[in-house]
Amino acid sequence: MSALDLRAPAVPTGPGTGLRGPVRVLLRQHRRSLWTAGALLVLGIGIVVGLRIWVSAAASAELCPDGDTTACGDGSYLPTQARSATEAYLSGGGTVVLLLAGLIGVFVAGPLIARELESGTFRLAWTQSVTPAQWLAARLALPAALVTAGVTVLVLVYRWGWSGMRSTSAVYELGWYQSGVNPALGPVAIGYALLAVAVGALSAVVVRRTVPAMGATALVLAVVTLGIGKRRYELWPTVRFLDGNRPSGDAWHIESGMLTASGKEISYWTDCVGAGTVPEDPAACMRKLGGITDFADYHPASHFWPLQLVETGILLVLAALAVALAFRVLRRRHG
Repeated sequence: MSALDLRAPAVPTGPGTGLRGPVRVLLRQHRRSLWTAGALLVLGIGIVVGLRIWVSAAASAELCPDGDTTACGDGSYLPTQARSATEAYLSGGGTVVLLLAGLIGVFVAGPLIARELESGTFRLAWTQSVTPAQWLAARLALPAALVTAGVTVLVLVYRWGWSGMRSTSAVYELGWYQSGVNPALGPVAIGYALLAVAVGALSAVVVRRTVPAMGATALVLAVVTLGIGKRRYELWPTVRFLDGNRPSGDAWHIESGMLTASGKEISYWTDCVGAGTVPEDPAACMRKLGGITDFADYHPASHFWPLQLVETGILLVLAALAVALAFRVLRRRHG
């Protein structure tokens, strides 16, 4: 037996086994995009921190606990410019999170996956000990891990800035239930980001063309976001208060009106205004229709976490379905 026969079998020098090799390739290919995303993350954090510092520095001009710079209890309210600007900026935090999720989905659909499928460069990776499933898994795992970490940091910083502003009583645009605020206050933000990654991957493997895949991703995410946003109040049962009672604290008003003797609900806007008449006295109109007891349906502040967790669960289930469909489509087309 020759010396050559005693050597150990040669080990391929291609990409690493599993996902390590494809992930390293992705990091090199899209390092500019990653640096840009990191810079935007730092910028967003810096803006929130800077605004909080500005509000604290301007607090010496505030004469009242609610941030008023005029005499307390005189019927007027004038906050500092710092407080007004910070409230206006933070009131759009949830909208920014949803737009960010849309950008993430469009990036995953276009530059990350569909561009390679359209150009055919994916074949090079598949000939170097990387299966189609590993190739797609890397393009899902890397953005999922990065956006989870980044969005978590954004949510924590936003909640810090938001809670500081909520410490005063006269804040009108930062209710926890408002559509421009709620998505940025908890795990819902991560749910939307992960759904965006999943929908982007599914659109890419189905459409296989860069621009159409990006458009399909944006459309699907817009439909889901608007649909859930309009029905968010239905994700958890409301609390009903009778005879003019109101919940304490920061509550989300959903519906109000009067109940008849049989328990039928009468709404001023539906049964009075919607009927074509605009009476001067809403209560008189509802009593004329048989109303005898006032009612009001609310989500108290204690419903924040149940609503957040239910919405997050829905988003994660949708994301899991999209990922499963993406792998199934890829397997049917490429084995």
